[in-house]
Amino acid sequence: KPLISVHGPANDSARNNSDCPHVVLPEEVFFTISIVGVLENLLVLLAVIRNKNLQSPMYLFICSLAVSDMLGSLYKILENILIMFRNTGYLEPRGTFETTADDIIDSLFVLSLLGSISSLSVIAADRYLTIFHALQYHSIMTMRRTVVILGVIWTFCTGSGITMVIFSHHVPTVLTFASLFPLMLVFILGLYVHMFLLARSHARKISRLPRTNMKGALTLTILLGVFIFCWAPFVLHILLMTFCPNNPYCACYMSLFQVNGMLIMCNAVIDPLIYAFRSPELRQAFKNMLFCSRCQ
Repeated sequence: KPLISVHGPANDSARNNSDCPHVVLPEEVFFTISIVGVLENLLVLLAVIRNKNLQSPMYLFICSLAVSDMLGSLYKILENILIMFRNTGYLEPRGTFETTADDIIDSLFVLSLLGSISSLSVIAADRYLTIFHALQYHSIMTMRRTVVILGVIWTFCTGSGITMVIFSHHVPTVLTFASLFPLMLVFILGLYVHMFLLARSHARKISRLPRTNMKGALTLTILLGVFIFCWAPFVLHILLMTFCPNNPYCACYMSLFQVNGMLIMCNAVIDPLIYAFRSPELRQAFKNMLFCSRCQ
């Protein structure tokens, strides 16, 4: 079984060394949350596509994060469909087709994490530019440059995701997978520290900035906090499953595998709510789309 596994909890030997019962959550709950996550993030994408006033670099980067969240939810939906076909006898258990489909689904999951990390990092860089290079921002971050950046990001994430799933049996792959999480935190925290130091020396200049610039930085902080809360338990699970699978304390934590998976699904549901709560423009776009008949 691959070391980077999103389908199962701790192994049997680890479970035998632990008194902690394996926590099982209903598949229906996973499926429902995943459906809601896909629909919410699809709504974000449609809102930006249909409203020209939202077609700016910042909202394109938010769309990138929405796609990442949607892939995380889509992974669970496809996994449930695969399990359903297997249980009804339409698929040979662990046959060639199921193994290939498993790898594709796992690639979506890894791509979701890589896309989220990259999107949050580029949003942080974008917020930095809007605060400390406000006058030059529109010449620095053009729409064409934004599209190129997103193209590079998703090409890299797709290639990396496929590679990680192919070599998921190897410990170096797990280390690379897990190290991306703290690397993103170091990058964003580095930007925050730099922003704080510059803010102290440019207090008057920053006080004259549009309020939306500072609001965007706060929105990023909330998104980052939710991402860490939802994904960190799973990353820790992967590390424990790799380096101490037979330790009873590690096995006890790994018995919460499905809870950790549920947190990841919830991240895709929470992010669009944050966008709507923090952005009046996006909130209005949602209202126009959902209640268009009343608006007309």
